[in-house]
Amino acid sequence: MTDTTGNPTDTEAASGIDSTPRKSSWRYIGPGIVVAATGVGAGDLVATLIAGSNFGYTLLWAAIVGCLVKISLAEAAGRWHLSTGRTLFDGWASLGRWTTWFFVVYAVIWGFVYGAAAMSSSALPLQALFPHVMDLEWWGIACGLVGLVFVWFNKYEVFEKVMTVLVGVMFVVTVYLAIRVTPNLGDAFAGLLPVLPDEKDSILNTLGLIGGVGGTITLAAYGYWVNAKGWTNTGWMKVMRFDNRVAYATTGIFVVAMLFVGAELLHSANVAIASGDKGLIQLSDILEAEYGSATAKFFLIGFFATSFTSLIGVWHGVSLMFADFVARSRARSTVRGEEVASGARERSWPFRAYLLWLTFPPIVLLFQGQPFRLIILYGVLGAAFLPFLAATLIWLLNSSRTPAKWRNGPLSNAMLALAGVLFLVLCVKQIWDQPWADFF
Repeated sequence: MTDTTGNPTDTEAASGIDSTPRKSSWRYIGPGIVVAATGVGAGDLVATLIAGSNFGYTLLWAAIVGCLVKISLAEAAGRWHLSTGRTLFDGWASLGRWTTWFFVVYAVIWGFVYGAAAMSSSALPLQALFPHVMDLEWWGIACGLVGLVFVWFNKYEVFEKVMTVLVGVMFVVTVYLAIRVTPNLGDAFAGLLPVLPDEKDSILNTLGLIGGVGGTITLAAYGYWVNAKGWTNTGWMKVMRFDNRVAYATTGIFVVAMLFVGAELLHSANVAIASGDKGLIQLSDILEAEYGSATAKFFLIGFFATSFTSLIGVWHGVSLMFADFVARSRARSTVRGEEVASGARERSWPFRAYLLWLTFPPIVLLFQGQPFRLIILYGVLGAAFLPFLAATLIWLLNSSRTPAKWRNGPLSNAMLALAGVLFLVLCVKQIWDQPWADFF
């Protein structure tokens, strides 16, 4: 550890922790791949497709800005973990008990509804690939159980390797589709200019696309994956920053590729698809009609990889965060990144208890539909999380809790403030749009 002056403490010297700066290198890449795979779900691909189908290439710049905004949030989370040696939840706890209450309510309600959504999303492409094997609900249960068993019995190293393979599948599929539809590169370059579509609510649509590029709570989980990789001190700072940039460059390729598909395949033919995961099933039908069944099946494999990486990524990352919350609540003292790096969190009962919570209670929702009031609360909490993350990171990284050398500079503060304002606007819109009259 370092103290607030940035000098090594006696504890760090005595423990022999090597904080010598490592050179950024491709061989270290890992947590970034995990956060990119987890953050880009089927919903993100559909949102980008719909943006492409509605506005062509006009909002390409907004997708890129979304990646830059998320880079700043994930970098800030990783920098907190490495510069202080403390976990993000430990930082939140230092801001007051209100952060604990927010996280607990969020983790319980969000996890319950997200579990059902993730299982259903992973099941859709499997049912389309194997239509006569079993019903959608049973495919969803199978995906949830496979995710549970995989995360339960494997440590971070194996988890990262599997995520890397699935990201490779996602990458090949999305890039292949982008090339297959033959994008108009002249229009694409024109889409880099920050222009708003001449449509009603174009500003909100643009902000929604920026905010929807890759990740919500997984941005906070990034610091935990950094620690799980074994990066626990400032010697890994350059590596973490390189890893994070690779993550959102990868994310950018995914969303730009799908924007190309939406612009060329849907916008030019004036074809609309449904929002939500079922829009991707519609896209597979369009691809089959246009390019044949092989391309459609190839796309469905990529669709499954996209959905299943989000499932196991949340199963692992948010369970790590929940285990850290329990450890901090029980010890009521500082919890450090070394504890995450040791793998002890992944074997703890809170980690496995939250895994069970993500898997079994949501199965009820697969058969009975999602309860109305719970869905409203899920939407509100989900919309509120990123403003919460941006605001608390600004607070933590400009205070004496962070060593002076690693506090925010003007650019970091500007990017985090931009993220906070952006997500606050989207949060207010989300809350405003909820049917509160029917809630009570």
